[in-house]
Formats: sequence, C-alpha cells, structure tokens
Amino acid sequence: MARKFIDAFDIDVRPHYSEEIRDYETFSNKELLDELRNKIIQNLIDHDIRNQGDMNTFIRSEIDATLDGYDLSVIERSYIYNLIDNEVNGYGPITDLLKDHSITEIMVNGIDEIYIEIDGHILKDNSISFINEDHIVRTVQRLIQPLGRTIDTANPMVDARLSDGSRLNAVIPPLSIKGPVLTIRKFKDELANIDDFLRNGTLTPYMARFLEACVKAKLNMIICGGTGSGKTSLLNVLSSFINDDERIITIEDAAELRLKQNHVISLETRLTNYEGQGEVTIRDLVINSLRMRPDRIIVGEVRGKEAFDMLQAMNTGHSGSLTTMHANGPMDALNRLETMILMAGMEIPIRALREYIENAIDIVVNMERLSDGRRKVTSICEVVSLQNDDIKLREIFGFRHKGLTPNHEVMGEFVMNNTIPNVYQKIQDVGINNLKDIFES
Repeated sequence: MARKFIDAFDIDVRPHYSEEIRDYETFSNKELLDELRNKIIQNLIDHDIRNQGDMNTFIRSEIDATLDGYDLSVIERSYIYNLIDNEVNGYGPITDLLKDHSITEIMVNGIDEIYIEIDGHILKDNSISFINEDHIVRTVQRLIQPLGRTIDTANPMVDARLSDGSRLNAVIPPLSIKGPVLTIRKFKDELANIDDFLRNGTLTPYMARFLEACVKAKLNMIICGGTGSGKTSLLNVLSSFINDDERIITIEDAAELRLKQNHVISLETRLTNYEGQGEVTIRDLVINSLRMRPDRIIVGEVRGKEAFDMLQAMNTGHSGSLTTMHANGPMDALNRLETMILMAGMEIPIRALREYIENAIDIVVNMERLSDGRRKVTSICEVVSLQNDDIKLREIFGFRHKGLTPNHEVMGEFVMNNTIPNVYQKIQDVGINNLKDIFES
C-alpha cells in the first residue's frame, strides 16, 4: 500500500480533522470545493493511480494542478487534501464515519443521501457525498475485496462482516431500483453491560436480577423485538451471566457475540461460493452443535428451518439456550416460531407443535426502540400453559407508555405483575433464593 501521500504537504491533516473542516456547511464556496474534489478524484481514477510508478508524486501533481489559480484558504485546502487522502488510503467519503465511535450505523441511499445513527437517532449527513453511483460501488468493492467477496451485476447483493466485526450489506442494480445502497452496522469496541442498561433506563434493578436468575437457572429464553431494538446487545448481557465452567456454543450469521467465559466455541455460517456450493446454514450449525457436547447453545437469530432444531435442543436436555428473533412482541414471537416450523415442511399437528413450543420456551423478553431513540425492555413474559390449543403467556414485568414530553421524549413507567410467576419455583429449585424481596415481600 502506498504511504500516506498527504504527508507531502506542509499541512497537518488527521483522519479526524478539525471542527472547522468538519463543519462543511460553514464554507461559503462549498459547491466549488465539491467540484474540485470530484475533478481530482475522477482524474485519479481515469489515470488508474494504482499503476503509477511514483504514486505520491502523481497525486500531488494532480491536486496542485487542479487547485492552481483558486484562492483557497489553508482550511479549505486541508479539507480537499483530507478527502483525497481518504479516497486513496481509506474508503472514500465514509472513511471518517467508519472511524467515529459515536456512530452506530451508516446508511448510504444515494450519492448525496448519507444517513448516520447516533444514540438511536438517525441524522442526514450533509457534509459528505459521492461523485456518482460508480463511486459508491467502488467503495463497496474496496471494503469487501479483502474478504474475498465481490459485487457486480452477476452478484448484485453482498452481506459480509468486516475485519473489525462491523456488518456490511450492499445492494446494487438491478435489485436496487434507485441505485447502489450501502448499510454498515458498526462494531462496538465496548459492549454494553447490565450496569449500562440500568444507567440508561433500559430496565429496572428488579428486572435485571430476575433475568440474571433465569439465565443461571438455565431457563430457555427468546429475546424478540424489531430491527435495531437492541436484541443482540441484551443477548450479550444475558450471556455474561452464564457460569464460567459451562461449554457454550454460539451460532451466528456474522459473529457479533463476544462472551468472556473460557469455554466458548463460536460458529459462523458460510455463503455459497462462486459455483453456488459450500453453503453452511444456521440450521446446519445447530444440528452439528448437538454433537459437540454443549452445556448451552446460543443462536444469534432464529428465522427459518433451524427453529425446529433449536426447539429439539431445548426439549432434549440442552436447557439454558438463548436466541433472538424479529417480532413485534412476545406472542408474535411464538406465532412466528410456529410459522417457521410449519414453513420448514414439518408435518406436525398444530396442537402437538404448540405443546412442543410450550414445553421448550420458558421466558420471552421483548426489546423496543422507542420513538425518541431510547431502547427499553418493554415486556418479560413466561410461557404458562396450553389452554384450548392456544399458548398462554403471563407478563411478569412490563413498560407502560404515558405519552410524550414537549421535547418528544417518551414518558412511561415499568410495572410488575403481582402474581408470583411459575418460573420462580424453577429458579428456587436450583438453589437461587435471592429473589424473595421481589416476589414474596
């Protein structure tokens, strides 16, 4: 890789440049700066800079020639130099977004439609843009090339995990009607822990203690919720309560779970190769994990045929299993679980299937991202019984909405059911007796 050509200039430019440069909207001649940036990048592409003998000299001459005659301030020149540096040695316009730890998601919907998520809020970033649609595709290709992946008209969709653990998804025409679309879910260096959840008001101390007891008592649990609601974060937190002497098998499409226990085996699915062969699915890994003598099986997300195999594991001695699924609430999660199994071609009478689910699942936890961007555990339910062929749930803890503040923040309160849950006896049966002040006071 070429050395940083930016060092050739007598200007101090860093990946996170000054607030003056970052505040692009304050530039009076920003249209000119965009025009110059685009011209330089296009010239570098047209001349295939990777094949230039002295890349540093060539790039410097291209920038100098383009800026010659323009009365630009040092800050404006630094801004352009930084963008060109990102283009050559980074990932184009999104280079600094990838480095910004406060950003949790990057969404490129078009050449000048770039959105970011910070603290649960989605904002449009007007400070950066791509030159054209080919520029977006080239950026995607640079991101996935080290992974041995490609994207083109023959393979117009890619889903990959970057070297830092971030999750990338890109779709280009003909699948995407409006042009290339890129989404990157950033990998967090520091995972949330239960104390973070408590500080942020995601749940209450009673709820936290109860969930910890459920994990230690090896109850089978499903965490459900919508996209971006915090399911994986909660799964990470709950997994931290597992005893260190247990053998844990984690199964994911893209490895996001990071357990700190000593005896952890992490399995990851594999997509088909160029010949359309070699795919390894979540279901394949769940079936194989049963032969690996697991104490716990944790599936990052259940969404297909593996649902039945997961239930089999829960019903055949592999208690304490954990998984997540997309659903709008606890009952919807069980209905979706039922649908997944039926769509997998399992010829099981409905009542027998529901009995199977009722026997396998103990607790369903619902995560929700509220309208103000905050994430909360809005329901913790236990699977009670099968009545009139329907699975019955009982809510143990919940969150009740009470409107919005003038600043559009969601008001509400956590509530607890006065009825002692059935699972409380299961928790006590394994010697966990630290919940008496919650359920017996």
